[in-house]
Amino acid sequence: MPVKLHLCSMIWVKIGAHPCWRVQKALDEAGVEYELVKGPVSRSKRDQIVALSGQSLYPVIEFEDGSSYRDESKKMAERIRAGKLFEPPAR
Repeated sequence: MPVKLHLCSMIWVKIGAHPCWRVQKALDEAGVEYELVKGPVSRSKRDQIVALSGQSLYPVIEFEDGSSYRDESKKMAERIRAGKLFEPPAR
């Protein structure tokens, strides 16, 4: 089962500065299978994201075991490209 990429519903914005696209593109380039889960643009309506990750920002990657990964999109893309998405985060 692929990971789930939770992102804003504006998936048509495909520019490098858009955080959701930055992470989606990194997943594509790394060949990681994922399912898109579009969420509300309004932060006040992101209850599902808050329940999943403890915060209301996109993008969020949800793993098969129900855990999630969220960081600044540049850091997320770097981790994906480095092949470390499925490794435990460094502390």
